Amino acid sequence: MRTNMIEAVMGTIVLIIATFFLVFAYTASQGGNTKGYPLIAKFDRIDGLVVGNDARISGVKVGSIISISIDPTTFLAQVVLTVRNGLELPIDTVAEISSESLMGGKYIALVPGGNKKTLVPGDKITYTQSAISFENLLGKYLFSSKDINQKSEEK
Repeated sequence: MRTNMIEAVMGTIVLIIATFFLVFAYTASQGGNTKGYPLIAKFDRIDGLVVGNDARISGVKVGSIISISIDPTTFLAQVVLTVRNGLELPIDTVAEISSESLMGGKYIALVPGGNKKTLVPGDKITYTQSAISFENLLGKYLFSSKDINQKSEEK
């Protein structure tokens, strides 16, 4: 009887600790944090980009992606992101989809321009660079190397 009580107490302690770590992990990742003003960017392709990914300037997180949709008139991917309040970006800011690493996730890198005019909440970032597909690059490399080998054999 005593061992059952000890097991129940230990199980309860483990559950409390697990709950603490889940709450800590959620708050540390700033999940659900949409503080800031919204900006819109349109891309040809957004491979690997998802809601909640970061928006960064020089590697520093300044916002996050809050929605992704398709523009029904242009069929481009429309990304709505927030940028930290107080951060005034020039109107010629560039939004690029970048990779954290070969195996890592994607984020939007914001590269501020030099214009004196700034973006206001709800503005569209007009200069964008879509995600680079590593599969397409690898395929082009493999097929181009076959073509080079065939041409050298023909000579």
